[in-house]
Amino acid sequence: MTLKFRLEKDGFGELLVPVEAMYGAQTQRAVENFRISGLRMPAEFIAAMAQIKAALAEANANLGHLPKTKARAIAKAARAIAAGEYADQFPVDVFQTGSATSSNMNLNEVIAAAVKLQSQLQVHPNNDVNYGQSSNDVVPSASMLASAGVLKHRLLPAIKNLQRAVQKTARKGRRMVKTGRTHLMDAMPVTVEQEWLAWSAQLGSGIDRLQDTGKRLQALPLGGTAVGTGVNADPKAAQMACRALSKAIGVRCLPAGNAFESMAGQDHMVELSGQCNALAVTLMKIANDLRWMNSGPLTGLAELQLPALQPGSSIMPGKVNPVIAEAVAMVCAQVMGNHITVTVAGQSGSFQLNTMLPVIAYNSLQSLNLLTEACNHLADKAMAGVTFNGSKMQEALLRNPILVTALNPIIGYEQAAKIAKKAYAENRSILDVACEMTDLSRDELKAILDPAKLVRNG
Repeated sequence: MTLKFRLEKDGFGELLVPVEAMYGAQTQRAVENFRISGLRMPAEFIAAMAQIKAALAEANANLGHLPKTKARAIAKAARAIAAGEYADQFPVDVFQTGSATSSNMNLNEVIAAAVKLQSQLQVHPNNDVNYGQSSNDVVPSASMLASAGVLKHRLLPAIKNLQRAVQKTARKGRRMVKTGRTHLMDAMPVTVEQEWLAWSAQLGSGIDRLQDTGKRLQALPLGGTAVGTGVNADPKAAQMACRALSKAIGVRCLPAGNAFESMAGQDHMVELSGQCNALAVTLMKIANDLRWMNSGPLTGLAELQLPALQPGSSIMPGKVNPVIAEAVAMVCAQVMGNHITVTVAGQSGSFQLNTMLPVIAYNSLQSLNLLTEACNHLADKAMAGVTFNGSKMQEALLRNPILVTALNPIIGYEQAAKIAKKAYAENRSILDVACEMTDLSRDELKAILDPAKLVRNG
Protein backbone atom coordinates (compact mmCIF):
# COMPACT_ATOMS: atom_id res chain seq x y z
CA MET A 1 0.00 0.00 0.00
CA THR A 2 1.36 3.41 -0.98
CA LEU A 3 1.00 6.09 1.68
CA LYS A 4 -0.06 9.55 0.58
CA PHE A 5 1.25 12.69 2.20
CA ARG A 6 0.50 16.39 2.34
CA LEU A 7 2.96 19.24 2.91
CA GLU A 8 2.77 21.06 6.27
CA LYS A 9 4.82 23.88 7.79
CA ASP A 10 5.93 24.94 11.23
CA GLY A 11 8.70 27.15 12.62
CA PHE A 12 11.30 24.59 11.57
CA GLY A 13 10.17 24.50 7.95
CA GLU A 14 8.25 22.07 5.76
CA LEU A 15 7.64 18.36 6.22
CA LEU A 16 5.34 15.62 4.97
CA VAL A 17 2.34 14.50 7.04
CA PRO A 18 0.09 11.51 6.16
CA VAL A 19 -2.96 12.72 4.25
CA GLU A 20 -5.42 10.98 6.59
CA ALA A 21 -3.84 12.48 9.74
CA MET A 22 -5.81 15.19 11.51
CA TYR A 23 -2.68 16.45 13.22
CA GLY A 24 -0.12 18.78 11.71
CA ALA A 25 3.58 19.51 11.54
CA GLN A 26 4.41 19.67 15.23
CA THR A 27 2.87 16.28 15.91
CA GLN A 28 4.60 14.77 12.90
CA ARG A 29 7.98 16.04 14.10
CA ALA A 30 7.33 14.38 17.46
CA VAL A 31 6.36 11.12 15.75
CA GLU A 32 9.65 11.17 13.84
CA ASN A 33 11.78 12.31 16.77
CA PHE A 34 10.45 9.87 19.38
CA ARG A 35 10.38 6.36 17.93
CA ILE A 36 11.21 4.88 21.31
CA SER A 37 8.61 2.60 22.88
CA GLY A 38 5.43 2.51 20.83
CA LEU A 39 3.59 3.39 24.07
CA ARG A 40 1.00 6.13 23.80
CA MET A 41 -0.30 8.55 26.39
CA PRO A 42 -3.28 7.06 28.26
CA ALA A 43 -6.80 7.72 27.01
CA GLU A 44 -7.74 9.21 30.39
CA PHE A 45 -4.94 11.75 30.09
CA ILE A 46 -5.98 12.78 26.56
CA ALA A 47 -9.61 13.04 27.72
CA ALA A 48 -8.71 15.20 30.73
CA MET A 49 -6.57 17.49 28.60
CA ALA A 50 -9.42 17.79 26.07
CA GLN A 51 -11.86 18.70 28.85
CA ILE A 52 -9.42 21.41 29.95
CA LYS A 53 -9.30 22.80 26.40
CA ALA A 54 -13.11 22.89 26.28
CA ALA A 55 -13.45 24.55 29.67
CA LEU A 56 -10.81 27.20 28.97
CA ALA A 57 -12.21 27.98 25.51
CA GLU A 58 -15.62 28.72 27.02
CA ALA A 59 -14.11 30.67 29.91
CA ASN A 60 -12.02 32.82 27.58
CA ALA A 61 -15.05 33.45 25.36
CA ASN A 62 -17.10 34.56 28.34
CA LEU A 63 -14.25 36.88 29.33
CA GLY A 64 -14.13 38.37 25.82
CA HIS A 65 -10.81 36.89 24.72
CA LEU A 66 -12.11 34.45 22.08
CA PRO A 67 -14.97 34.82 19.60
CA LYS A 68 -17.89 32.79 20.94
CA THR A 69 -18.40 30.96 17.66
CA LYS A 70 -14.81 29.74 17.74
CA ALA A 71 -14.97 28.89 21.43
CA ARG A 72 -18.15 26.85 21.04
CA ALA A 73 -16.64 24.96 18.12
CA ILE A 74 -13.42 24.28 20.04
CA ALA A 75 -15.38 23.09 23.09
CA LYS A 76 -17.57 20.81 20.96
CA ALA A 77 -14.58 19.22 19.23
CA ALA A 78 -12.64 18.86 22.47
CA ARG A 79 -15.54 17.13 24.22
CA ALA A 80 -15.92 14.76 21.28
CA ILE A 81 -12.26 13.83 21.73
CA ALA A 82 -12.80 13.42 25.49
CA ALA A 83 -15.62 10.99 24.65
CA GLY A 84 -13.23 8.86 22.57
CA GLU A 85 -13.61 10.21 19.05
CA TYR A 86 -10.46 10.49 16.90
CA ALA A 87 -8.63 8.22 19.37
CA ASP A 88 -6.26 7.07 16.61
CA GLN A 89 -4.97 10.62 16.10
CA PHE A 90 -2.68 10.67 19.15
CA PRO A 91 0.48 8.83 18.08
CA VAL A 92 3.10 10.65 20.19
CA ASP A 93 5.31 8.33 22.24
CA VAL A 94 5.23 8.52 26.06
CA PHE A 95 8.98 9.10 25.99
CA GLN A 96 9.00 12.56 24.44
CA THR A 97 9.82 16.08 25.52
CA GLY A 98 9.56 16.22 29.32
CA SER A 99 6.89 18.92 29.35
CA ALA A 100 4.70 16.83 27.00
CA THR A 101 4.54 19.85 24.68
CA SER A 102 4.30 17.37 21.82
CA SER A 103 1.14 15.82 23.28
CA ASN A 104 -0.32 19.24 24.00
CA MET A 105 0.30 20.40 20.43
CA ASN A 106 -0.95 17.06 19.08
CA LEU A 107 -4.26 17.75 20.82
CA ASN A 108 -4.33 21.39 19.73
CA GLU A 109 -3.82 20.35 16.10
CA VAL A 110 -6.43 17.60 16.21
CA ILE A 111 -8.99 19.91 17.83
CA ALA A 112 -8.36 22.50 15.10
CA ALA A 113 -8.86 19.85 12.40
CA ALA A 114 -12.01 18.55 14.12
CA VAL A 115 -13.42 22.07 14.26
CA LYS A 116 -12.90 22.41 10.55
CA LEU A 117 -14.63 19.07 9.94
CA GLN A 118 -17.55 19.77 12.25
CA SER A 119 -18.12 23.50 11.79
CA GLN A 120 -16.18 24.56 8.69
CA LEU A 121 -14.43 27.15 10.87
CA GLN A 122 -10.72 27.91 10.78
CA VAL A 123 -9.14 27.96 14.25
CA HIS A 124 -5.43 28.15 14.96
CA PRO A 125 -3.89 25.43 17.19
CA ASN A 126 -1.77 27.94 19.13
CA ASN A 127 -3.63 31.24 18.88
CA ASP A 128 -7.13 29.87 19.48
CA VAL A 129 -7.12 26.32 20.91
CA ASN A 130 -4.16 27.00 23.19
CA TYR A 131 -5.22 30.56 24.12
CA GLY A 132 -4.13 31.54 27.65
CA GLN A 133 -2.39 28.21 28.14
CA SER A 134 0.99 26.52 28.15
CA SER A 135 1.93 22.86 28.10
CA ASN A 136 3.59 23.63 31.43
CA ASP A 137 0.30 24.23 33.24
CA VAL A 138 -2.12 22.20 31.10
CA VAL A 139 -0.16 18.93 31.19
CA PRO A 140 0.31 18.63 34.98
CA SER A 141 -3.31 19.72 35.40
CA ALA A 142 -4.46 16.97 33.03
CA SER A 143 -2.31 14.41 34.84
CA MET A 144 -3.83 15.34 38.22
CA LEU A 145 -7.37 15.62 36.85
CA ALA A 146 -7.24 12.27 35.04
CA SER A 147 -5.77 10.55 38.09
CA ALA A 148 -8.35 12.08 40.41
CA GLY A 149 -11.13 10.87 38.12
CA VAL A 150 -9.83 7.29 37.89
CA LEU A 151 -9.21 7.24 41.64
CA LYS A 152 -12.73 8.38 42.52
CA HIS A 153 -14.75 6.57 39.86
CA ARG A 154 -12.77 3.34 39.43
CA LEU A 155 -10.15 2.45 42.03
CA LEU A 156 -11.94 3.41 45.25
CA PRO A 157 -15.13 1.54 44.24
CA ALA A 158 -12.99 -1.48 43.31
CA ILE A 159 -11.24 -1.54 46.70
CA LYS A 160 -14.63 -1.30 48.43
CA ASN A 161 -15.88 -4.17 46.27
CA LEU A 162 -12.94 -6.29 47.40
CA GLN A 163 -13.41 -5.27 51.03
CA ARG A 164 -17.07 -6.34 50.91
CA ALA A 165 -16.08 -9.68 49.37
CA VAL A 166 -13.48 -10.25 52.09
CA GLN A 167 -15.98 -9.41 54.83
CA LYS A 168 -18.65 -11.67 53.34
CA THR A 169 -16.27 -14.62 53.12
CA ALA A 170 -14.91 -13.88 56.60
CA ARG A 171 -18.39 -14.34 58.05
CA LYS A 172 -18.38 -17.93 56.75
CA GLY A 173 -15.37 -18.60 58.98
CA ARG A 174 -16.66 -16.94 62.14
CA ARG A 175 -16.64 -20.20 64.14
CA MET A 176 -13.70 -21.84 62.37
CA VAL A 177 -10.58 -21.91 64.55
CA LYS A 178 -7.25 -22.59 62.85
CA THR A 179 -3.55 -22.48 63.56
CA GLY A 180 -2.11 -19.01 63.41
CA ARG A 181 1.32 -18.57 61.89
CA THR A 182 4.22 -16.24 62.51
CA HIS A 183 7.48 -16.58 60.54
CA LEU A 184 5.49 -19.18 58.51
CA MET A 185 5.68 -21.37 61.64
CA ASP A 186 2.87 -22.66 63.85
CA ALA A 187 1.67 -20.09 66.38
CA MET A 188 -1.35 -19.51 68.62
CA PRO A 189 -4.80 -20.10 67.11
CA VAL A 190 -6.99 -17.54 65.38
CA THR A 191 -10.38 -17.71 63.73
CA VAL A 192 -10.72 -17.53 59.98
CA GLU A 193 -12.82 -14.41 60.52
CA GLN A 194 -10.07 -12.72 62.54
CA GLU A 195 -7.52 -13.50 59.86
CA TRP A 196 -9.69 -12.22 57.02
CA LEU A 197 -10.94 -9.13 58.82
CA ALA A 198 -7.29 -8.10 59.19
CA TRP A 199 -7.22 -7.92 55.38
CA SER A 200 -10.42 -5.89 55.43
CA ALA A 201 -8.83 -3.45 57.86
CA GLN A 202 -5.77 -3.13 55.62
CA LEU A 203 -8.01 -2.34 52.67
CA GLY A 204 -9.93 0.18 54.77
CA SER A 205 -6.70 1.95 55.65
CA GLY A 206 -5.79 2.00 51.97
CA ILE A 207 -9.11 3.64 51.15
CA ASP A 208 -8.54 6.29 53.81
CA ARG A 209 -5.03 7.07 52.56
CA LEU A 210 -6.08 7.32 48.93
CA GLN A 211 -9.08 9.52 49.74
CA ASP A 212 -6.82 11.88 51.65
CA THR A 213 -4.34 12.01 48.76
CA GLY A 214 -7.20 12.64 46.34
CA LYS A 215 -7.91 15.99 48.00
CA ARG A 216 -4.50 17.28 46.92
CA LEU A 217 -5.09 16.26 43.31
CA GLN A 218 -7.97 18.73 43.07
CA ALA A 219 -5.84 21.90 43.12
CA LEU A 220 -4.80 22.38 39.47
CA PRO A 221 -2.03 24.74 38.29
CA LEU A 222 -4.24 26.03 35.45
CA GLY A 223 -3.48 29.65 34.67
CA GLY A 224 0.18 29.38 35.59
CA THR A 225 1.09 29.17 31.87
CA ALA A 226 4.82 29.18 31.12
CA VAL A 227 6.55 29.44 34.52
CA GLY A 228 3.75 29.95 37.04
CA THR A 229 3.32 33.71 36.69
CA GLY A 230 0.25 33.42 34.44
CA VAL A 231 1.61 35.36 31.49
CA ASN A 232 -1.00 35.74 28.66
CA ALA A 233 -3.78 34.24 30.82
CA ASP A 234 -6.77 36.04 32.32
CA PRO A 235 -6.64 35.39 36.11
CA LYS A 236 -10.40 34.68 36.09
CA ALA A 237 -10.23 32.00 33.39
CA ALA A 238 -8.79 29.24 35.58
CA GLN A 239 -11.48 29.70 38.22
CA MET A 240 -14.24 29.55 35.61
CA ALA A 241 -12.65 26.54 33.92
CA CYS A 242 -12.32 24.65 37.20
CA ARG A 243 -16.04 25.04 37.88
CA ALA A 244 -16.80 23.56 34.45
CA LEU A 245 -14.27 20.74 34.96
CA SER A 246 -15.82 19.82 38.31
CA LYS A 247 -19.10 19.12 36.52
CA ALA A 248 -17.53 17.38 33.55
CA ILE A 249 -15.23 15.03 35.49
CA GLY A 250 -17.29 14.63 38.64
CA VAL A 251 -14.32 15.63 40.79
CA ARG A 252 -14.16 18.92 42.65
CA CYS A 253 -11.49 21.15 41.05
CA LEU A 254 -10.06 24.52 41.96
CA PRO A 255 -7.03 26.57 40.92
CA ALA A 256 -3.92 25.78 42.93
CA GLY A 257 -3.06 28.29 45.63
CA ASN A 258 0.48 28.26 44.25
CA ALA A 259 0.77 27.28 40.60
CA PHE A 260 4.56 27.23 40.87
CA GLU A 261 4.33 24.24 43.23
CA SER A 262 2.36 21.96 40.89
CA MET A 263 4.44 22.91 37.85
CA ALA A 264 7.94 22.76 39.28
CA GLY A 265 7.17 19.88 41.63
CA GLN A 266 5.07 16.75 41.22
CA ASP A 267 4.82 15.89 44.90
CA HIS A 268 1.07 15.27 44.74
CA MET A 269 1.54 12.70 42.00
CA VAL A 270 4.42 11.07 43.87
CA GLU A 271 2.18 10.87 46.93
CA LEU A 272 -0.58 9.25 44.86
CA SER A 273 1.90 6.75 43.45
CA GLY A 274 3.11 6.04 46.97
CA GLN A 275 -0.41 5.25 48.14
CA CYS A 276 -0.84 2.98 45.12
CA ASN A 277 2.40 1.31 46.15
CA ALA A 278 1.05 0.81 49.68
CA LEU A 279 -2.14 -0.73 48.28
CA ALA A 280 -0.01 -3.02 46.10
CA VAL A 281 1.79 -4.17 49.26
CA THR A 282 -1.59 -4.99 50.84
CA LEU A 283 -2.82 -6.88 47.78
CA MET A 284 0.46 -8.79 47.49
CA LYS A 285 0.11 -9.91 51.11
CA ILE A 286 -3.50 -11.03 50.56
CA ALA A 287 -2.65 -12.81 47.30
CA ASN A 288 0.29 -14.65 48.83
CA ASP A 289 -1.67 -15.63 51.95
CA LEU A 290 -4.35 -17.08 49.69
CA ARG A 291 -1.74 -19.01 47.72
CA TRP A 292 -0.31 -20.50 50.91
CA MET A 293 -3.74 -21.41 52.30
CA ASN A 294 -4.71 -22.97 48.96
CA SER A 295 -1.43 -24.89 48.62
CA GLY A 296 -1.50 -28.62 48.10
CA PRO A 297 -4.09 -29.94 47.96
CA LEU A 298 -2.41 -33.02 49.41
CA THR A 299 1.03 -31.85 50.53
CA GLY A 300 0.34 -28.20 51.38
CA LEU A 301 -1.78 -26.33 53.91
CA ALA A 302 -5.01 -26.93 51.98
CA GLU A 303 -7.01 -24.81 54.41
CA LEU A 304 -9.17 -23.46 51.62
CA GLN A 305 -9.84 -24.02 47.97
CA LEU A 306 -9.88 -21.20 45.43
CA PRO A 307 -12.17 -21.48 42.41
CA ALA A 308 -10.79 -23.72 39.68
CA LEU A 309 -10.69 -21.49 36.59
CA GLN A 310 -8.42 -23.23 34.07
CA PRO A 311 -5.99 -26.14 33.62
CA GLY A 312 -2.79 -25.47 35.50
CA SER A 313 -0.26 -27.38 33.48
CA SER A 314 0.48 -28.30 29.89
CA ILE A 315 2.06 -31.57 31.02
CA MET A 316 0.48 -32.51 34.39
CA PRO A 317 -3.19 -33.49 33.94
CA GLY A 318 -5.57 -32.38 36.67
CA LYS A 319 -3.32 -29.69 38.09
CA VAL A 320 -5.09 -26.45 39.04
CA ASN A 321 -3.25 -23.28 40.02
CA PRO A 322 -4.26 -20.14 41.98
CA VAL A 323 -4.19 -18.07 38.80
CA ILE A 324 -6.04 -14.96 40.01
CA ALA A 325 -3.80 -14.62 43.06
CA GLU A 326 -0.76 -14.99 40.82
CA ALA A 327 -2.03 -12.39 38.36
CA VAL A 328 -2.72 -9.97 41.21
CA ALA A 329 0.79 -10.49 42.58
CA MET A 330 2.24 -9.59 39.17
CA VAL A 331 0.10 -6.45 39.06
CA CYS A 332 1.53 -5.51 42.45
CA ALA A 333 5.08 -6.01 41.22
CA GLN A 334 4.36 -3.72 38.25
CA VAL A 335 2.83 -1.03 40.48
CA MET A 336 5.84 -1.16 42.81
CA GLY A 337 8.11 -0.67 39.80
CA ASN A 338 5.93 2.17 38.57
CA HIS A 339 6.33 3.90 41.92
CA ILE A 340 10.11 3.83 41.59
CA THR A 341 9.76 5.44 38.16
CA VAL A 342 7.39 8.12 39.46
CA THR A 343 9.65 8.79 42.44
CA VAL A 344 12.70 9.34 40.24
CA ALA A 345 10.65 11.40 37.80
CA GLY A 346 9.13 13.45 40.60
CA GLN A 347 12.50 14.70 41.77
CA SER A 348 13.36 15.81 38.25
CA GLY A 349 11.89 19.27 38.61
CA SER A 350 14.52 21.88 37.80
CA PHE A 351 13.67 25.47 38.71
CA GLN A 352 10.15 26.19 37.35
CA LEU A 353 9.26 22.91 35.59
CA ASN A 354 9.33 19.18 36.08
CA THR A 355 10.60 17.64 32.84
CA MET A 356 9.32 14.08 33.26
CA LEU A 357 5.60 14.86 33.14
CA PRO A 358 4.62 12.28 30.49
CA VAL A 359 6.14 9.32 32.30
CA ILE A 360 4.61 10.44 35.61
CA ALA A 361 1.16 10.58 34.03
CA TYR A 362 1.61 7.27 32.19
CA ASN A 363 2.84 5.26 35.17
CA SER A 364 0.40 6.78 37.66
CA LEU A 365 -2.61 6.07 35.48
CA GLN A 366 -1.35 2.58 34.69
CA SER A 367 -1.04 1.85 38.41
CA LEU A 368 -4.53 3.16 39.14
CA ASN A 369 -6.06 1.09 36.36
CA LEU A 370 -4.10 -2.07 37.13
CA LEU A 371 -5.02 -1.91 40.82
CA THR A 372 -8.67 -1.38 39.90
CA GLU A 373 -8.76 -4.56 37.84
CA ALA A 374 -6.70 -6.49 40.39
CA CYS A 375 -9.15 -5.63 43.18
CA ASN A 376 -12.18 -6.54 41.07
CA HIS A 377 -10.66 -9.80 39.86
CA LEU A 378 -9.65 -10.81 43.38
CA ALA A 379 -13.15 -10.01 44.66
CA ASP A 380 -15.20 -11.53 41.87
CA LYS A 381 -13.07 -14.44 40.66
CA ALA A 382 -11.32 -15.57 43.84
CA MET A 383 -12.94 -14.40 47.09
CA ALA A 384 -16.50 -15.05 45.94
CA GLY A 385 -15.82 -18.74 45.32
CA VAL A 386 -13.62 -19.66 48.30
CA THR A 387 -14.52 -22.83 50.20
CA PHE A 388 -12.93 -23.67 53.55
CA ASN A 389 -11.55 -27.07 54.59
CA GLY A 390 -12.65 -27.06 58.22
CA SER A 391 -11.59 -30.63 58.96
CA LYS A 392 -8.05 -29.98 57.71
CA MET A 393 -7.74 -26.87 59.87
CA GLN A 394 -9.13 -28.70 62.92
CA GLU A 395 -6.78 -31.64 62.48
CA ALA A 396 -3.71 -29.42 62.33
CA LEU A 397 -4.93 -27.27 65.21
CA LEU A 398 -5.35 -30.15 67.65
CA ARG A 399 -1.79 -31.30 66.95
CA ASN A 400 -0.31 -27.83 67.44
CA PRO A 401 2.15 -27.92 70.39
CA ILE A 402 2.21 -24.10 70.52
CA LEU A 403 -1.12 -24.28 72.34
CA VAL A 404 1.03 -24.95 75.40
CA THR A 405 1.59 -21.17 75.51
CA ALA A 406 -1.70 -20.98 77.45
CA LEU A 407 -0.01 -22.92 80.28
CA ASN A 408 2.78 -20.35 80.75
CA PRO A 409 1.08 -18.51 83.65
CA ILE A 410 0.47 -21.83 85.45
CA ILE A 411 3.59 -23.95 84.92
CA GLY A 412 6.08 -21.37 83.58
CA TYR A 413 7.75 -20.86 80.23
CA GLU A 414 10.55 -23.40 80.73
CA GLN A 415 8.28 -26.30 81.63
CA ALA A 416 5.88 -25.37 78.81
CA ALA A 417 8.80 -25.41 76.36
CA LYS A 418 9.76 -28.94 77.46
CA ILE A 419 6.20 -30.12 76.88
CA ALA A 420 6.11 -28.56 73.41
CA LYS A 421 9.46 -30.08 72.42
CA LYS A 422 8.37 -33.53 73.56
CA ALA A 423 5.10 -33.23 71.66
CA TYR A 424 7.00 -32.22 68.50
CA ALA A 425 9.59 -34.97 68.88
CA GLU A 426 7.05 -37.73 69.47
CA ASN A 427 4.39 -36.35 67.13
CA ARG A 428 1.82 -36.51 69.91
CA SER A 429 -0.97 -34.19 70.95
CA ILE A 430 -0.11 -31.45 73.41
CA LEU A 431 -2.93 -32.60 75.67
CA ASP A 432 -1.52 -36.10 76.07
CA VAL A 433 2.00 -34.88 76.79
CA ALA A 434 0.80 -32.19 79.21
CA CYS A 435 -1.18 -34.82 81.14
CA GLU A 436 2.05 -36.75 81.69
CA MET A 437 4.27 -33.78 82.56
CA THR A 438 2.00 -31.66 84.79
CA ASP A 439 -0.14 -32.18 87.88
CA LEU A 440 -3.18 -30.78 86.11
CA SER A 441 -6.10 -33.06 85.34
CA ARG A 442 -7.09 -33.87 81.80
CA ASP A 443 -10.31 -31.88 82.20
CA GLU A 444 -8.39 -28.88 83.51
CA LEU A 445 -5.96 -29.08 80.60
CA LYS A 446 -8.79 -29.41 78.09
CA ALA A 447 -10.36 -26.23 79.43
CA ILE A 448 -7.07 -24.30 79.42
CA LEU A 449 -5.96 -25.51 75.98
CA ASP A 450 -9.35 -25.15 74.30
CA PRO A 451 -8.58 -23.31 71.01
CA ALA A 452 -12.04 -21.72 70.94
CA LYS A 453 -11.24 -19.94 74.21
CA LEU A 454 -7.72 -19.02 73.16
CA VAL A 455 -8.92 -16.95 70.19
CA ARG A 456 -10.85 -14.64 72.51
CA ASN A 457 -8.98 -11.68 73.93
CA GLY A 458 -9.69 -11.67 77.66
